[in-house]
Amino acid sequence: MSVDRRMASSVRGSPPRLYGAAMHLIRHGGKRLRPRMAEASAQVFGGSARQASAAAAAVEMVHNFTLIHDDIMDNDERRHGVPTVHEKYGQPLAILAGDVLFSKAFEEIASAGTPARAAESARRLARACVEVCEGQAQDMAMAGSDRIPTVREYLGMVGKKTAALFEVSCALGAIAGGARARGVEDMAAFGRNLGVAFQVTDDLIGVLGDPRRTGKPVGNDLREGKKSLPVIEALRRADRRQKKAVLRCVTGRRPGRAQVSEAVRIIRELGVEDAMRARAARHASEARGRLSGRGGPGAAKLLAALELAVRRDY
Repeated sequence: MSVDRRMASSVRGSPPRLYGAAMHLIRHGGKRLRPRMAEASAQVFGGSARQASAAAAAVEMVHNFTLIHDDIMDNDERRHGVPTVHEKYGQPLAILAGDVLFSKAFEEIASAGTPARAAESARRLARACVEVCEGQAQDMAMAGSDRIPTVREYLGMVGKKTAALFEVSCALGAIAGGARARGVEDMAAFGRNLGVAFQVTDDLIGVLGDPRRTGKPVGNDLREGKKSLPVIEALRRADRRQKKAVLRCVTGRRPGRAQVSEAVRIIRELGVEDAMRARAARHASEARGRLSGRGGPGAAKLLAALELAVRRDY
């Protein structure tokens, strides 16, 4: 059973409007990157995508649960080109829809494999969900403060908010595929490093991405006042005048077009793009090391996902 069919089969019931809200974003897009990583991780250890289907569905449900709640917190109106769940169904039902997805994810995990594997998978998924919430809270605190976080603080937040779900996707897939403890830990580390590389690249695109590729104005994250890693790195390298121009965009009032353009120019001149690509590459190298000695189609798929995470430009 495919991940989409499994989710459609699981997320159904009464009242229909609640389940329609829960499936709204799932039906309208998403890369399904995390479920594919779970399936590939199972294949690394001789398992099959079918064996990992419960884990794959569970991580995608949790991912969509976080999207629904993130959109509410950020008051976003659109995702995947359609209205967000709270825009279409109202905020109270959107919250309940997220809760349904969260609960259904653990229902899936409880039915996966032996009791021992199911228990270990549930423990890891619960830990990942806690880390995502902690990371989101840290991100909100950073956004609400004029203080610029350190690189270490920011990467710690990213390791929870973004990388935790990549980590658990690979770990659950490995468990489903019959991996021993060392193999599960290697896959967890692979996923965490891929997740950090993915977010570092995403941050770079948010500041310096080509509008023709991203569909968003250049410097979009600056316009929104995000204290992302390229901004932190730029401020580390900048002189007094340059710092003032960049800080004008991420603290205080919403910056104008000219201010954003100047900050983008400064960030480019400071060599931040090369620094971000190099940092993502270091995490990618660490991830590859965790796959050393393992081959087959599963490993090839994971390496392709890693390459995409590092080299993508939109």
